[in-house]
Amino acid sequence: METDRTQNERNEENKEIKEMGTLKLDNGYSKHGIQLLTIIGEIEGHETVSGNTKATKYEHLLPRLAEAEEDENTEGILILLNTLGGDVEAGLAIAEMIASLSKPTVSLVLGGSHSIGGPLAVSADYSFIVPTGTMIVHPVRSNGMFIGVIQSYRNMEKTQDRIAGFIASHSRITQERLLELMLDSTQLVKDVGTMLEGEEAVREGIIDEVGGISQALRKLHELIEERRRTRQHDECRNG
Repeated sequence: METDRTQNERNEENKEIKEMGTLKLDNGYSKHGIQLLTIIGEIEGHETVSGNTKATKYEHLLPRLAEAEEDENTEGILILLNTLGGDVEAGLAIAEMIASLSKPTVSLVLGGSHSIGGPLAVSADYSFIVPTGTMIVHPVRSNGMFIGVIQSYRNMEKTQDRIAGFIASHSRITQERLLELMLDSTQLVKDVGTMLEGEEAVREGIIDEVGGISQALRKLHELIEERRRTRQHDECRNG
């Protein structure tokens, strides 16, 4: 009976990973309740991406983040990223949601976190990137038909400023320096922008530290313990 129950739990976990890219790291051995979230492939917005394309659906991720915020057993959230970017509005919505959580959050860039993946990487309380990880920052592009009038350009410029402002306010890079990297015409073939590898992303102040899964989990446990101490101190002072 116990074996059947365990197998059912594993089946549910596998289904959760396959459909949502999420997993609760609370197998009874972890000292803290941690929710694992993955942001992999293209960030899908209001339009469905190609059936052959790996995608993270924001309508799946937003409810999961809200659930983690309300769940008393979830003490921290680990976010793994490997994305080429995607829908700007969907990406910003996810990034704002992560940034507004009261639970400690840590992000880890694996592979790449390009384009709108930048705000997602820095939205956590603390960010890591593996040594071979990359980040590409570039100006906002338009997909589909683009009306060539000054209002359209201004709208794209405002969107670009929103992205740059978000990254600057959640990392150590200035908005001015970020815009310089976005508009660099010497690095990318047939494009404008900059590709930063692990150490470079840290030196520029976008990412906090170079590291892998063990460093990311260690930092998250530290942030959870710090939050516990703060709450206990506040309870003692008010009680």
